[in-house]
Amino acid sequence: MPIKTYKVQTGTYETLIHEGGAGNSETIIFLHGSGPGASASSNWQEVLAQYANDYHVVAPDLVGFGETDHPTEYPSNGVQWMNLRIEQILNLMDRLNVEKAHLVGNSLGGVISLFLAMDTPERFDRIVLMGAGGGLTEPTPELSKLANFHKDPTAKSLRNLLSWFLYDTTGMGEKLDAIVEQRMELFNRPEVLRSYEANFKNTHLSDMLVPPSALKRMKHEFLLIHGHQDRFVPLASSLYVMDYLENAELHVFKRCGHWAQIEQKEQFIKLTHDFFDRNKVLNQV
Repeated sequence: MPIKTYKVQTGTYETLIHEGGAGNSETIIFLHGSGPGASASSNWQEVLAQYANDYHVVAPDLVGFGETDHPTEYPSNGVQWMNLRIEQILNLMDRLNVEKAHLVGNSLGGVISLFLAMDTPERFDRIVLMGAGGGLTEPTPELSKLANFHKDPTAKSLRNLLSWFLYDTTGMGEKLDAIVEQRMELFNRPEVLRSYEANFKNTHLSDMLVPPSALKRMKHEFLLIHGHQDRFVPLASSLYVMDYLENAELHVFKRCGHWAQIEQKEQFIKLTHDFFDRNKVLNQV
């Protein structure tokens, strides 16, 4: 089923979304990560259409990234950035008349998914977290490079950075080059670069931590997916979250870095599709 791309009003600004399967009864919202040139397209273009026959799928460019309208006045810290993105997703759901949705969150998108479940639990059902940072307390060297990319942004540096997202770049040369070109073109837009710098300049990992007390109260069904060789958000982050979530399962891919949806594409689609399909079975009982 084709995916269409357009902008919708979310509060005082417009959000770019990729949408498919609009007539289907259950909605999955896909939330991307935070690297240079990150967007819904760069994270989900390889897999989004695989769900659209059975689900209504929506993948927005998070505020501060991509082609969503960028702030004219920036949040002053990571907490305010998070609240802005929570508000964005809730406004988007209201605009699309989605009362309740499933979530798939990659990295930063996984943290936002947890904060959404904490903020308005009644609006969300099943949640997939992929390489999510909700339990990350210290930045890895790779994550520090990502956070400081704006200080000297070059295509060569971006290729190095994105290659570290992968466990093995063998056979990925042309695909990686295309991703670098797409993301560098987006990152070079003045408004994107300004937002990136404003985002990382005043955001700390402590702003992203989800309290154990909050995790314990989440009754949603969670599927955590993590690459064993993830050097941006180590497996320990998912293990931390698993210690407190009441209804969660964890799948760890060997020979996989931070991009399970690329390195383990077919298995990622099957795992997540099966996870969401269980909801349909339960609803029919």
